[in-house]
Amino acid sequence: MTNPLLASFDLVPFDRIKAHHFLPAVEALITQAKSNIDQITQNQQPANFENTLLALEFSGLQLERVSQCFFNLLSAHTDETLQSEAQQISPRLSSFKNDILMNAALFERIKSIYDQRESLELNTEQERLLEQTYKSFCRNGALLSPDQQDEIRGIDQALSKATLTFGNNVLSETNSFSLHIEKEADLAGLPQSFLERAQEKAREKDLKGYLIGLEFPSYMPVMKFAKNRDLRQKLWLAYGARGAQGNTQDNKAIIREIVALRQRRAKILGYPNHAEFVLEERMAKSPAAVKDFLSDLAEKAKPAAIKELQDLQFFAYEFEQISELQPWDQAYFSEALKKKSFNWEEEKVKAYFPLNQVLSGVFSIAQKLYGLHFETDPTVPVYHKEVTAFRVTDQSGAFKAILYTDFHPRPSKRDGAWMTSYKTQYKSGEANHRPHISIVCNFTHPDTQGVALLTFQEVTTLFHEFGHALHGMLADTHYPSLSGTSVSWDFVELPSQIMENWCFQKESLNLFAKHYKTQEPLPLAYLDQINALKSFQEGLQTLRQIGFATLDMAYHDGQFNDQEITAFEGEILAPMQLLKHNHPYVMSTAFSHIFQGGYAAGYYSYKWAEVLDADAFSLFEERGIFDGETAQSFAQNILSKGGTQDPMVLYQKFRGRAPKNEALLRRAGLITSDKN
Repeated sequence: MTNPLLASFDLVPFDRIKAHHFLPAVEALITQAKSNIDQITQNQQPANFENTLLALEFSGLQLERVSQCFFNLLSAHTDETLQSEAQQISPRLSSFKNDILMNAALFERIKSIYDQRESLELNTEQERLLEQTYKSFCRNGALLSPDQQDEIRGIDQALSKATLTFGNNVLSETNSFSLHIEKEADLAGLPQSFLERAQEKAREKDLKGYLIGLEFPSYMPVMKFAKNRDLRQKLWLAYGARGAQGNTQDNKAIIREIVALRQRRAKILGYPNHAEFVLEERMAKSPAAVKDFLSDLAEKAKPAAIKELQDLQFFAYEFEQISELQPWDQAYFSEALKKKSFNWEEEKVKAYFPLNQVLSGVFSIAQKLYGLHFETDPTVPVYHKEVTAFRVTDQSGAFKAILYTDFHPRPSKRDGAWMTSYKTQYKSGEANHRPHISIVCNFTHPDTQGVALLTFQEVTTLFHEFGHALHGMLADTHYPSLSGTSVSWDFVELPSQIMENWCFQKESLNLFAKHYKTQEPLPLAYLDQINALKSFQEGLQTLRQIGFATLDMAYHDGQFNDQEITAFEGEILAPMQLLKHNHPYVMSTAFSHIFQGGYAAGYYSYKWAEVLDADAFSLFEERGIFDGETAQSFAQNILSKGGTQDPMVLYQKFRGRAPKNEALLRRAGLITSDKN
């Protein structure tokens, strides 16, 4: 049978792909790409932009697409076969990458172009491609001795396997836990939609009563609404035990291995530690700059956080005579305090945010801002029955992108929410090859009537991931390695986080926030509550994010020296952890962002990008949230440009100046004016 991954395709043929197709496809495409590289190095003509840089850029395009597809499925719809294949595919791809970046003949040609770059009359995008390619070779071992290159190869092989194992363990630990509750009384306080889903899960296992798991739409409602304090404690402890139970899925040794490998790799390349290596190519530039940034935020946030926790403790005693607040109490009493302070009732507000309307709303906002139109296309193959494909066009009807949406949890999907790509935008000749983008989330399942009502947090998550999707869909660059979200990691969150702002504006909420039964618009009282809640416990939330970012930096800036994981984590988080406890809970062993994903030494970028997004959105606030000129400027200078220029240059082209943090601090309620 012909392998569909080896044939030429535009749309990924999900209807014909089987798990066993990937390994032979990757092997064949690596061979093909190596042949393309050989043609570059054996070219007798002097190296120039076209015969070397451009040829290299497109030498493995099909391999890149197949690899994207494989790793996307591994996260969104995995199985044992894919996980087993990953243990073979990932090292092969790592080895192939090193074969390129340590190819002396290829690097010699690239270096010869780089050395004469000032006389070549390259345009801005060509200059960026040359600079980034040259740096990539240097930062991955091209200047090392053969023995050092061999060590880098071994490290990269080991890292590719260890990070995969880390992620598989987290998924396995999440899926293997379930708590069987027989009495409805033990679930007092939880919404009816949750109870129905928990009953359905129990029936699927031939059990009576209710079944609760650790996937987020199951875990979080318990923490926020369950009156049963013992139940909250059980789930909190189980959530914090993932990857830390001394079993075959324990991630502690894997963390030590990953950190040690990253540190050794950085030192071979001439850097003091992994954080220095990573941050050289980020907006922040250095660990010192990140620490100063986090320290400044912490200084602003900590006094507010202390006051917020005191208020919460007082309320917990007043509300339920809880004299000592515990970690599993925080979300529950915060939700109750919201209700008291703002008359906030999440279940009532959810009725105005059915998933189909929210999705329609974000599409309408994209149409108003950027002239995009979205239509479902049932002819596009998908990888699961819950996935929907949309064909995206501009206001003239020209094709812009394919968008896949995949919204609900299942055992084959890892936790969290993310945007990814199945095809990157690029240009060749007169053709502009448009991207295929995917949004993957883990939102609450539809109820028995088929309606999925979103919490407001889920609404902002959808907008966030859609912002990333816009970055991909509106890409308009020549080279795939500079396209879409291929930007500095502390810049990539700007398009996603700025998009969240439209969730809080009356003018945009009027487009979609309507009661799912009556179509009554969201009451003004709820809108006021939503906006008031933007700064609710923002000190605690900011301190929590600073804690995560500080822990990430501590693992990668040389502070970690093979210590016991739980003790190390506790020591690093202590200054930010105002709610002290002595219970067995460790987050590091499930911290997939930094030990499986790409956020190692980069978790700070969420807060960094908040500064950018608040500052950037303040321009929309000044001119109108649907101001066409401002939206066009954001699209032209940010969304379409990818990594073709330094991110600070792009930001200043849009904003007219460097970013300031006052807008973020005001939004968070941490200052009241620019003078503070």
